[in-house]
Amino acid sequence: MRFTTPLLSAALLVAALHGHVFKTLAAAAANATNTSGSPTVVADEIDWDKARALYQRSQRGERLTAEEDAYFKRAMAARNARPAGARPGNQRPPPEQLTPLTDMGAGDHHEGEDGGLYGGGRNTPPDSHRKAAEAALANVVPRNAAGEPDDGGTIGVVAISMSNATMEFSRFKQVADQSPLKSPKVTIVDCAQGGQAMAEWVPADGRPWEEALRRLAAAKVSPKQVQVAWIKLANKGPTGSLQDHGRKLERDTLTVLHNARAQFPNLRLAFLGSRIWGGNANGALNPEPYAYESAFAARWLIQRQMKGDTELALEKSPLLLWGPYLWAEGTKGRKLDSLVWERTDFAGDGVHPSDSGRQKVAELLLSFFTTDPLAKPWFVKR
Repeated sequence: MRFTTPLLSAALLVAALHGHVFKTLAAAAANATNTSGSPTVVADEIDWDKARALYQRSQRGERLTAEEDAYFKRAMAARNARPAGARPGNQRPPPEQLTPLTDMGAGDHHEGEDGGLYGGGRNTPPDSHRKAAEAALANVVPRNAAGEPDDGGTIGVVAISMSNATMEFSRFKQVADQSPLKSPKVTIVDCAQGGQAMAEWVPADGRPWEEALRRLAAAKVSPKQVQVAWIKLANKGPTGSLQDHGRKLERDTLTVLHNARAQFPNLRLAFLGSRIWGGNANGALNPEPYAYESAFAARWLIQRQMKGDTELALEKSPLLLWGPYLWAEGTKGRKLDSLVWERTDFAGDGVHPSDSGRQKVAELLLSFFTTDPLAKPWFVKR
């Protein structure tokens, strides 16, 4: 097998570095040579944490040494030598059909889980949780930099998550800031970051939080003015069963919620979201059924809060609600609305959204925040 290293787009480069190590390349690949006549580098020879760190440093504008640059290029060569469509043996293939959570009734099941965003076939919060959300909503008001209610202040809205989220939320900010519907009292700040999935936000003093605070300062929004967050649940290279990867995602997100409440003491509402369709994914970053199943981690957290779990008490966590549900089965769509995911809505890796994919999510977010009864009161201009 012979190859040359292709030029990767930024989205593909992120995906390349976020995959797990592929342990089972063909023997021919291990013995092959590249066009320069040197041995092909196999994935087992690469420290992917080191390669990811080098990529992140380069993205921050740091100059890599000649040795570091060579190592990074070896990592890319190993990644590109992987057989097309290969995935680790502990990643399950998707079933023949996946039903959108919003289309599943109480009697429908996936891996033992029933349907509906809130469970039991319900796509809206039950009355008790809705009333709790309304009480939290009453405290979402313009605040000054000290966090005190002030009609001259602002309502800070942030995104917390990874590359897909920053691509989508940054477009949402563009669309929303141009919309005549958005209140001038609302300031949207994209704090989601490439490569920073839930697991990377777990350390309370980690780089994602440092960068989030830097972005808020640049937008002239203080941490005490942040009152609403959109959190898209995802981890890199999930494996195993729904219970395996889903519970880890749930645990990581719970810690992120605690961190967010500590960083933003007036954070009242967190709208949770899951991934878009992953049926076109050509690697291990987040293919189906893992993209689909990320929704269950979001739902488990909401259900725990509804049941009074002390780990999700409002002293430790914002009140949790679903934001717009973004998953539909490719061009088959869903019953909820006309959303479909075309191949052109994705970048080459089949995971990150293309320009049209970003626009779809941005429009779904704008529609949600301007119409949902638990978002519209503070988001829409009076």
